Amino acid sequence: MTASEKFRVGIDGFNLALPRGTGVATYARTLSFALRQMHHPVDVLFGMHISRRMAPDLREVVFFNSFGQADTRKKRVPLTLPWWRDQVTYLRGNDAVEVPMADRVEQRQFSDRMPAYDRILNCPAVFQRASRYFRRTGRCLTVTVPNSPKIMHWTYPLPIRVRNSINIYTIHDLVPLRFPNTTLDDKGYYFRLIKMLTETSDGIATVSEASKKEILSFFPHVENKTYNTYQSFVRDQESDSRPLAETIKEVRGVFDLEPHSYFIFFGSLEPKKNIGRIIEAFLSADTNRQMVLVGAMAWKNEHELRFLQRGIECNRIISIEYLPKLALHSLIRNARAVVFPSLAEGFGLPILEAMSFGVPVMTSKETAIPEVAGKAALYVDAYDVSSITQGFERLDRDDELCQSLQEMGTKQAQNFDMKKFEDRLDSMYRQIIAANPTI
Repeated sequence: MTASEKFRVGIDGFNLALPRGTGVATYARTLSFALRQMHHPVDVLFGMHISRRMAPDLREVVFFNSFGQADTRKKRVPLTLPWWRDQVTYLRGNDAVEVPMADRVEQRQFSDRMPAYDRILNCPAVFQRASRYFRRTGRCLTVTVPNSPKIMHWTYPLPIRVRNSINIYTIHDLVPLRFPNTTLDDKGYYFRLIKMLTETSDGIATVSEASKKEILSFFPHVENKTYNTYQSFVRDQESDSRPLAETIKEVRGVFDLEPHSYFIFFGSLEPKKNIGRIIEAFLSADTNRQMVLVGAMAWKNEHELRFLQRGIECNRIISIEYLPKLALHSLIRNARAVVFPSLAEGFGLPILEAMSFGVPVMTSKETAIPEVAGKAALYVDAYDVSSITQGFERLDRDDELCQSLQEMGTKQAQNFDMKKFEDRLDSMYRQIIAANPTI
């Protein structure tokens, strides 16, 4: 294969279709734009409840009616008429159909969530059916895609493969196995799934050397087909083009906050993010600045939340479950610092985003974080509340430190720009294609 040869690449829309974006959704969207920039035709496979018999002109309407919406369909009662209808739909096979995009639907409202694509494909409820199939058989569900892509790059460990394609799976981390008390995953199912994928996949992608090391510690047999591509993210042109004065006006008007008068954490509020210690450390810190938490509680944990209500009641903490991207970016750009002393990260995308905006970062030295932050962050002990408290106080008082972190962070972020991500993807794809010449 020549260096100039371009081939079709498919990705899944599993996380892209969720009601609110996740880190994996950001990864999938970034991957789609990288592939487009590399001039590869991009397929995106979704699993929405769009009948294969539906008129093609209607599929676009139903797709956008479902995109980013929670599945409100009631669980089918076995042996009822709706249940039997579903079974007939599923038994028709696992053939994906194209959702023709003719621009009949106004798409601008979805622009910050939609991936780059050449074809949108759909196979009804394929992700749920694949999970059930794997639980019964221990094997991947095979899906047939018209004009199948040369490579199907799954952005998440899913028990599915596309027929007549090279199937690559991204394993972001092994947090459910290394930190089992921090997730609600079925650990037995997760272990069997990862083991099966490492044995049957054509390649494994991951996002840091730390994650690669974790994978090999559990599954050493996969060393010769595991590749670290790191991550990047798509710069939002609308955010980048906004004058700073406009973002300050928004922060003042919407949130009643002055520039640099607050620290910010953004991401899922879950145990691995260390949110309990962050809150306790902030409330213990001698600072007049406020703390802004942006993110939904991934799962309730009284230990993590024990001080949150107290912080809200005394007006030291502002908790916001969800924000549109532009508003979130305004908050990040005007923060004193981004606070991210996580217990475990496959990569740590909020660190990269903060540094790219020129915002100081306080973080930990756990797992992949030092690979991303380099020497451009203030490091604290993620397991020591007093260490995190001292970090808050240093950032609160030391203007020179903040200025230095801003300058170093901007340079550090350049190590993970889109061009470098594209080069790593290209290298991985070509090595895997060379190892699978018959597919």
